[in-house]
Amino acid sequence: MPKTKEEKKEALKSLKEKVSRQKAIVFVDFSGLGVKKMTELRKQAKKENCELKVAKKTLIQLALKDSDEETAETARKMEGELAVMFGYEDEISPFRISHNFAKENKELKILGGMFENKFIAQEEALQLAKLPSRDELLAKLLSTMKAPISNFVYTLRGNVSSIVSVLNAIKENK
Repeated sequence: MPKTKEEKKEALKSLKEKVSRQKAIVFVDFSGLGVKKMTELRKQAKKENCELKVAKKTLIQLALKDSDEETAETARKMEGELAVMFGYEDEISPFRISHNFAKENKELKILGGMFENKFIAQEEALQLAKLPSRDELLAKLLSTMKAPISNFVYTLRGNVSSIVSVLNAIKENK
């Protein structure tokens, strides 16, 4: 059953609100992907504070028009059935979720995205998907910052244990 004008306006308003809150957007073609798989993808997205939304290309175009005219026009011209994944906290997570899901489900294809309010092509979107998560990067940074202090402590401990070993050897010889 076709949507009424009011329902379309409400859907457009909802999409515009999501576009204004997003930090990143991924455009995916979900042609051939069943309802069960789409539900699974939505659940994975929700776990990482992302949201998957399926809408007509014209509605997506209208919602994106305010933020980036080029992206809006490109989204309208994309092939296949279009879904949009919004990332609200981490810029990389929608790319990573889509990429990991596409590895297991060949029907899902990343078509491009929107990063820092600019359209990015499929190749760039895939490069972003392969980056480590924010938490992983913070953990690596912390371990890098902590390494000199840890090494200094181990060095000091080595000197103290060497002195203790020498003293024990002297004690045993007497």
